Amino acid sequence: MNVEKLIQEINSILVRIEIEESNIDEITASIHKQYKKSAKNLCRYLLLRNYDLRKHHDYLSNLGVSSLRSSEGYVYSNLYHVVKNLHLIADLPFDHPEHIEKIGYKKSKKLLKKHANELFNSTSKKHFTEIMVTLPIEAAEDKNIIRGMVMNGMEIARINLSHGNQSDWQKMVEIIHDVKDELNRDVKIYMDLAGPKIRTSNIEIIDKKGRVKNSIKVRRGEHIILTKQSTTWKKSRFGEANEQLEKAEVGVMLPEIIDDVQIGDEILFDDGMIHAKVLNKFDESIEIVITNCYKSKLSSRKGINLPNTQLNLPALTASDLKNLPFVKANADIVGYSFVRNGADVNFLYKHLFEDGNMELGVVFKIENKEAFQNLPQILIEGMKHNKIGVMIARGDLAVEIGFERISEVQNQILWICEAAHIPVIWATQVLENLAKTGIPTRAEVSDAAYGAHAECVMLNKGPYINDAISMLKDILIRMESHSFKRKNSLRPLNLAIHAVQDILGSHELEYI
Repeated sequence: MNVEKLIQEINSILVRIEIEESNIDEITASIHKQYKKSAKNLCRYLLLRNYDLRKHHDYLSNLGVSSLRSSEGYVYSNLYHVVKNLHLIADLPFDHPEHIEKIGYKKSKKLLKKHANELFNSTSKKHFTEIMVTLPIEAAEDKNIIRGMVMNGMEIARINLSHGNQSDWQKMVEIIHDVKDELNRDVKIYMDLAGPKIRTSNIEIIDKKGRVKNSIKVRRGEHIILTKQSTTWKKSRFGEANEQLEKAEVGVMLPEIIDDVQIGDEILFDDGMIHAKVLNKFDESIEIVITNCYKSKLSSRKGINLPNTQLNLPALTASDLKNLPFVKANADIVGYSFVRNGADVNFLYKHLFEDGNMELGVVFKIENKEAFQNLPQILIEGMKHNKIGVMIARGDLAVEIGFERISEVQNQILWICEAAHIPVIWATQVLENLAKTGIPTRAEVSDAAYGAHAECVMLNKGPYINDAISMLKDILIRMESHSFKRKNSLRPLNLAIHAVQDILGSHELEYI
């Protein structure tokens, strides 16, 4: 490709962003002052990612010009200077508006760190990426648990509101404050709202001898009835507990999902270990067929994922709303567990700020397919307020989108958030084997190192959690001395294409 052709194709992208600038100004008019520049850059990045840039990188690098591979945080500035330098190389006149606001690399890095420090901790230290740790319920009664975590490097204490009660959580909060004062450390408190839990109901199989089992056997091709009723398996009384039950009935803890699913929708049970498809739908139940299973039994209270279903469940449950006053009084950051779109963001803030409390940080947990697909819209709505972040909840997300896609999707989330200068929490199974057994696997150490691309890494609980905290701290210090973020090939992103259509209302991009 000659320089003139390269200029023509790259310049057309720059012109497209300039044309959309007035539209971008209108969209970002209601954005919080802390995020106005970031929201503009996000919109520009979404436009950029509508194009396939892979064929240009090598030519740009050969000319000693930025290859555009790492421009997430400063899209227009990078593109503008690439086009300008290409014109200089070709000895051609360069004519582009000077008034459009530019964010350079140093400014973009400064904005991301500023937003991360506002949400997390502002103290200076050897590593930038924060360490968050989930507190076990035992921490409510044992001060040494929290003290040990803080001494080894925990900077954010996570309290999962799906477990325990307000009495337990209050004790944890009091101990955290005591330890902070004792060790003179700044430890933030993060509380996760539980959100709606889509699970199977209690299963009770009673055999002829009166023995009770809490699971049923499943196999590929078998039909099961999911019902709104909290069934106790009355049909099972006619068989042995270990035999296959023909069209056995399974209750669900949120009966509303029966109304939302459609024939042909996919249903996943137990972290994706059992796959099924909806065959028939009735008023109070649906008939499903098992299409694949990696477990031979379906048990009580196992998670249900519906990756193809448009759910009409409230993002905040009655329990969440009941816990919100406690969260606002005691937490620095709240994790929003079932956010799916911009409307859910508005719903949360309506309840958060009804008493005028505007200081609580909010983290949007991206844990389902719909939330991933609507990430740009979630960020645009979130940036109307201050102190926000994103958690990549890789466990549930991998179940919904497929394990083979999780690496690709988590990268896309990192790119979108970097473009918005929004801090990211890298979560789920980080150094899990080490925390549970005391011995890390090679794969999880590599995964933890990759977590340095985020602004926070979350560890779960385990008997060897202090070893995991210490190792993670060492990994982060080593990795951050080598790099900040990374380079990418920039193929078109479906996520960006759909977001441009939804946010900017543009359907006329010319792909090159």
